[in-house]
Amino acid sequence: MKNIILSAALFASSILFITGCSQSKNTTKATAKDTTKKVATAAAPQDTVPVQVVYPPLDKKLYDSLMKRLANGDTTGKWPVKKAPYPLPGAILPFKRVVAFYGNLSAKKMGILGELPPDQMLAKLHGEVKHWEKADPKTPVQPALHYIAVVAAGFPGKDNMYINRMPSKKIDSAVRLAKRAHAILFLDIQVALSNIHAELPKLEKYWEMPNVHCGIDPEFSMKDGTHPGKKIGTYDATDVNYVSAYLANVVKKYNLPPKIFIVHRFTRKMLTNYQNIKLHPEIQFVMDMDGFGPPDLKTGTYRDYVYHDPVQFTGFKLFYKNDSWLPPHHMLTPEEILKMYKPHPIYIQYQ
Repeated sequence: MKNIILSAALFASSILFITGCSQSKNTTKATAKDTTKKVATAAAPQDTVPVQVVYPPLDKKLYDSLMKRLANGDTTGKWPVKKAPYPLPGAILPFKRVVAFYGNLSAKKMGILGELPPDQMLAKLHGEVKHWEKADPKTPVQPALHYIAVVAAGFPGKDNMYINRMPSKKIDSAVRLAKRAHAILFLDIQVALSNIHAELPKLEKYWEMPNVHCGIDPEFSMKDGTHPGKKIGTYDATDVNYVSAYLANVVKKYNLPPKIFIVHRFTRKMLTNYQNIKLHPEIQFVMDMDGFGPPDLKTGTYRDYVYHDPVQFTGFKLFYKNDSWLPPHHMLTPEEILKMYKPHPIYIQYQ
């Protein structure tokens, strides 16, 4: 029996590793091939200028009640997370659930964000928003675009870092498209052979915008010099704390509402020393379950690497294609996710 259980566990882990790496290979190939695709957006220079907004004080009583509801009846004491700071005024979570489309506008193979023409993609996004609003009428939904702005590449590039940094004009297109869709924007960073200390500050002019938030992907943080896509990378809590502190300082400097900060995860080693992660009133931290596969495998991944390691908020990623590769060939619905998972994920990402 022990051997059967061990074999099953190894099989599940291998599926996640192989599917993750397969996605990585598709991503790096798509990056080199598809980034010349033009994106049609309604360009307006003023759309990339930050607008200052005054937010009402935080309703702490409402915040506490929503966090308790988000725990979905968990009785272990893990959720809601104890001693987490209250956010600054203007916080999105847990007052709204964020539903995001992920990818790169110039690459069809990196996710739904670039797979469809912009008008068709936004229509599909708003269809998913309505589905989540119907599944959970008590939680308003905030649409989002999750744009990979720094892409792990299959080629070394000028600096030999195997990284493809999107130029400002392309990121500006994502900013304008998000505004047009009444969506917030996430800029995702895949550092490859570079590091987060070098890459995060390059995007500061976007972090200054109140509607722009941050995601980092340990899968493509190759600290041992391995080329991205060859194995799964890693971040430590010290890396996460650097990003949180940096963004918190930007929030304070420019009088912004809190930034949502996404960290993707589908294995234990993708994020080490999670218990040392520091929380800030200026940052809303989301551990996003990023693995794909059949529902049972996704459930185990969420349990082991998100539920088991509480930080603040949780996220859940859905793959239109990859979740249906294996039996029962089924991508989880909002209703199923809300029924099955403790705590409820407050950030949902579609790829």
